[in-house]
Amino acid sequence: MSLAPIIFLLCLIFWVVYFLYVKHKERKLIELVTPITRGEWSERRVILKLLKDGINPKAIFHDLYIQKPNGEYTQVDVAVATKTGIIVFEVKDYSGWIFGNEHQRYWTQILAYGKEKHRFYNPVMQNAGHIKAIRRCLQQNPGIPIYSVIVFFGSSEFKNITCNADNTFIIYPHSIRQVVSEILRQPDANFGNKYEIMDLFTKAVQNGNDPMIIESQINSAAYYGRNKPQSSYTL
Repeated sequence: MSLAPIIFLLCLIFWVVYFLYVKHKERKLIELVTPITRGEWSERRVILKLLKDGINPKAIFHDLYIQKPNGEYTQVDVAVATKTGIIVFEVKDYSGWIFGNEHQRYWTQILAYGKEKHRFYNPVMQNAGHIKAIRRCLQQNPGIPIYSVIVFFGSSEFKNITCNADNTFIIYPHSIRQVVSEILRQPDANFGNKYEIMDLFTKAVQNGNDPMIIESQINSAAYYGRNKPQSSYTL
């Protein structure tokens, strides 16, 4: 009997065991920050990349619900408190070609080589709204640098994306390390009260455990998105 099938089977078993071991380690790493079932898969991948790059898990906050002055809530995917300021991540998961700039209210996703088009709210504006809500809650930290990072997962391809807004980055997942490193090379921020930031983010994460707050945020998002342009299909 040839040894080739046996060697192949052993290699396959080893690969499966190793794969499960790696996934288990990654799960335990993510759970230092957030439950493995909370939020979207792509958001948890951002967290995992940050942790693997040495970011302290206590500085990473996931799925935050920030209350606005009018009582409504805005949902932030991931926020990181660093010595140079705050990094706010907006995470998208799209395929196809992506077109848009910082001034357009809606961006365009094109699929099937132009046969199918979808509109979605400008993620630069979306994250700017999140940052505005965060700033309003940080009265003891006026002027603290806040960096906006929009990450596109999936098989999307930037076709005509332009953005010149300060402290704003639009990237693919493989650029997370580079962008975070660039931000961490900036001068240290002049904090007024670091505990104010940690308290705000901790409370915002806890808000995500309240079904009424989640429902309120979903209803608000649906209300403000009611006039979104309809997608078009050209066969």
